[in-house]
Amino acid sequence: MNWRKSTYSSGGDGDTCVEISESETHISIRDSKTPALATLTVPARSFAAFTEALKRGTWPEA
Repeated sequence: MNWRKSTYSSGGDGDTCVEISESETHISIRDSKTPALATLTVPARSFAAFTEALKRGTWPEA
């Protein structure tokens, strides 16, 4: 997997970084401070719908 820091990560000391890895079908997300601890993997279409809802301010949907 090719991991990259999310463009939405922030933090003064770099301690709030999220890394993502994308494939055609899935998005994987992990904490850059503890990359071996856990990885969340979701279908790419679901992740796209989630981020669009966040951008629109409609999350959580009723």
